[in-house]
Amino acid sequence: MTTASTTGVGLDVNDKSKDGLYKKVFWRIMPFLMLCYVIAYLDRVNVGFAKLQMSQDLGFSETVFGLGAGLFFIGYFLFEVPSNILMHKVGARIWIARIMITWGILSAVFMFVQNATQFYILRFLLGLAEAGFYPGIILYLTYWFPSHRRAKVIAVFMSGIPVAGILGNPLSGWIMDAFHHNGGLEGWQWMFLIEAIPAVLIGVATILYLDNDVKSAKWLSDEEKASLQADIDGDAKGKESKHGFGAIVKDARVWLMCLIYFSFVMGQYGLTLWMPTLVKATGVKGNLEIGLLSAIPFGCAIVAMNLIGRSADRMRERRWHLVIPALMGGVGFVGAALFADNTAISIASLSLAAAGVLTCAPLFWSLPTAFLSGAAAAVGIAAINSVGNLAGFVSPYLIGYLKDLTHNNATGMYMLAVMLVVGSIATLATKPGMVNK
Repeated sequence: MTTASTTGVGLDVNDKSKDGLYKKVFWRIMPFLMLCYVIAYLDRVNVGFAKLQMSQDLGFSETVFGLGAGLFFIGYFLFEVPSNILMHKVGARIWIARIMITWGILSAVFMFVQNATQFYILRFLLGLAEAGFYPGIILYLTYWFPSHRRAKVIAVFMSGIPVAGILGNPLSGWIMDAFHHNGGLEGWQWMFLIEAIPAVLIGVATILYLDNDVKSAKWLSDEEKASLQADIDGDAKGKESKHGFGAIVKDARVWLMCLIYFSFVMGQYGLTLWMPTLVKATGVKGNLEIGLLSAIPFGCAIVAMNLIGRSADRMRERRWHLVIPALMGGVGFVGAALFADNTAISIASLSLAAAGVLTCAPLFWSLPTAFLSGAAAAVGIAAINSVGNLAGFVSPYLIGYLKDLTHNNATGMYMLAVMLVVGSIATLATKPGMVNK
C-alpha cells in the first residue's frame, strides 16, 4: 500500500516507488556539492598549471615542484581523520563551510610565494585546511542515500574532477596569458588570486544552504523524512557502526581498501597535476591552447564515470566495474609514454587514462561504505582517504624526480600504469558478497 506525500511521491516499502523522492533529494543537494568539489579540486591542482610559468620564474626544478605539489597531501593526511570526526559531531554544514573558507584564503596567499620553502609551507597548510572535505562529503552522502543508490550519486559528485579540468584548465591558461604582468604581477599570481575567491563565497553560501541530515531538512515533508530515514537505518543494519579508531586500524578490510585507493590515487594525481606538462611536452605552445587540449581527457572522463557508475548500481556489481576502468587507465598511461611526441595520440591516450582513473574514485567508495556506517564510517572513510591520499604526495614527487633523473615523462607514466594493475589485483581480492550491494 502506498502513502502519498505532499509532493505526490509514493513512499511505500517498494524501492522503485521512492525514485521520485530520491530524485528530489538528488537535485536539492548534489548540484551544490558538485559545485563545491569543482572549486575544491581546481584550487588543489591549479598548481599544475601555475608550474608552466611559476617554475621558470622562481627557478623550481621538476623535483622541487613535485615535492611541493605532494606536500599538500601530508597536511591532508595528518588532519583528515580528526576533521571527519569533528564533522560527524558538529554537523556537515558548519564544518564544510569552515573548510572552504580557510582553503580559499590560503589559495590566494600562493600569489606571494617567492621561494621553494614558502611553496612547501603553503602547500602543507592548504592540505591541512582542506583535510576532511572529500571524505566528509562521502560521509554526508551516507546520511541521505542507501548503499545501492550511492555509486551513481558519488559518480556525479566526483564528476567535479573532470568538470574542474574542462572549465579550469582553459580558464587557468587564459588568466595566465591575459593577466601576465598586469599590475606588476605574473600570470600565475593572478590565477591563484582569482581562482581562490569562489571558495570563500561558496563557503559562506554553504552555511545558508546545506542541511546536516534528513531530520533537519525543512524542504522534506514528515512522511518523506520518515521514508528516507527508514532506508538509511535499514541500510546500516549489519554494518560496523560503533568501532573507534583503534578497532578500525585493526580491520584487515580497511587496510585492503587503503591499498586499493592508494593505487588508484597514484594514477589520479599523476594525471591531474602533470596534465599541462604532458600536453606541453607534445609540442603545444601557449597556455590557453594547453588548457583547451587538457580539457578533452576530462570530457571523456565525465561520460565514463557516469555510464559505469550507473551500470554498477543497476547490476549491483562493484569489483569488475572498478577493475576494468583501472586497466583502461593503465593502457592510457602506457600510450601516453610511447607516443609522447605526437599530440593527437597523446591526447587520445590521456583521454583513455582520464576515463579510467577518474572513474575509479567514485566506484571505489561504494566498497568501504558497503560495510561501514555511522561512527565507524566517519573514522573508516577518513582513514582510508588519508592513507590513500598519501599517493597524492608520492605520485607527483616520484614523477618529478624521475623526470629530472631520466629527462623524460615516460618512466613516470609506466610507474602509474603498474600501480593501477596493483590496485586491480587488490580489488579482486575483496569478497563479492561484502561489496556487491
